Amino acid sequence: MQNLSELFNIFLHLDHYLSEIIRNYGTLTYALLFLIVFCETGLVVLPFLPGDSLLFAAGTFAALGDFNWGILYGSLVFAAILGDSLNYEVGRYLGPKLARHEKLKFINQAHVEKTQHFYDKYGAKTIIIARFIPIIRTFAPFVAGIGNMSYRRFIQFNVVGGLAWVAICLAGGYWFGNIPVVKNNFSLVILGIVTVSILPAVFEFIRHKYQKMS
Repeated sequence: MQNLSELFNIFLHLDHYLSEIIRNYGTLTYALLFLIVFCETGLVVLPFLPGDSLLFAAGTFAALGDFNWGILYGSLVFAAILGDSLNYEVGRYLGPKLARHEKLKFINQAHVEKTQHFYDKYGAKTIIIARFIPIIRTFAPFVAGIGNMSYRRFIQFNVVGGLAWVAICLAGGYWFGNIPVVKNNFSLVILGIVTVSILPAVFEFIRHKYQKMS
């Protein structure tokens, strides 16, 4: 419970943590951000890492001159695309095991099923849409690999989704993060971003439960 509390605290105070990291590590912060985005998108066991909120905070600091926009955007897009590609390959490798109903303790089957519902509704566009939905974002490329989507088709949606996700989130922080009312209530803004991000997944979960009951 204490670990969850600490994680929630980091989510709410990303501005303070990121400010301290920039101050202590300078340009190495680019590598840290790259690693977090890569792990959040590429490792199916780490869907709880900050995504949208981290990019928004990074965009805010880019507006202050702490980051070079080109390097920040390019490195995070590369991390997002590379992460999804790794996740796709892991899904393709584990697909046969799941087809044989082998139990994989590190895979949350409920998240896999929820993501599959998105594919049933949106098709391959799920790769793009999922970029903006925590949890689903991490599982979408994994499920694409399980479903044997061709890599040529997957990489097209992967690149478009990565470019759009990083651009929109960074730009949001760059343009709005330093508005006084936002800056003075940054923790609430981050909480709002996280809440809005997960709403589609919550609504989809409720809809699915309602359909099963009716």
